[in-house]
Amino acid sequence: MLRMILLGVGTAVPDPDRENTHMVWESPSGLLLVDAGGSTYQRLLRAKLDPLSLRGVFLTHAHADHINGLAALLFQLSLAGYQGMLRIYGNEPTLALMQRVVAAFELGEHQAPVEWVTVVSGQEVPLGDPQVRVLTQATVHSAPCLGLRFEECTTGKALVYAGDTEPHEASVSFAKGASVLIHEATVPEPFPGHTTPRQAGKIAAEAGVGRLALVHFSPRWTMSAAQAIEEVRIGGFVGEAEIGREFGEYFL
Repeated sequence: MLRMILLGVGTAVPDPDRENTHMVWESPSGLLLVDAGGSTYQRLLRAKLDPLSLRGVFLTHAHADHINGLAALLFQLSLAGYQGMLRIYGNEPTLALMQRVVAAFELGEHQAPVEWVTVVSGQEVPLGDPQVRVLTQATVHSAPCLGLRFEECTTGKALVYAGDTEPHEASVSFAKGASVLIHEATVPEPFPGHTTPRQAGKIAAEAGVGRLALVHFSPRWTMSAAQAIEEVRIGGFVGEAEIGREFGEYFL
């Protein structure tokens, strides 16, 4: 089974029913966490996944709402008896900051062992998974950020998570032909470093994706769900579109 499960779909300021945006990729090789919200271990359990099956964590960028749960997760995994080495992937500035954050917690023997793996834009993430390859693309954001493209090796089917970004030319080519595009829609009007629902719809239309899910979204800060889908249509996307929901699943 190849699927992405949304563990949180909210903005940096969570809503009562929306945790910070983060998600987990599941394949027969194990689980790859994408970003670490504040309650990741509990969210994995609520998704009926075993946190001890985590084989890696990919941090898209170093903003607090995307990394704030990692140190606690390392502590919780250790207490739960995690075996092996947890690989943590990300760009250089993200990993440099995260190493300082984890060190500040002084977890000592109560920290799951980790290997820090630096990834640069355009590089394939070295997962060693025979079924899937994961490609990266730099986004346009206020901190260096990477989007992810998960491709099934035999069919070429793809799921793309755009990461935090404003619209840019490469975002369309990176999502080209994807079965699923998970895209942020944080703001109601164009704003540096983020995307509106209408802009996300335009990207999805130009990339020719099959399905669009909006995340990093809040009815309090963005607009209502109904308005957001209307804006996606104004942007030109006629395919399946939805507001991502907590524990929503997207299959390849």
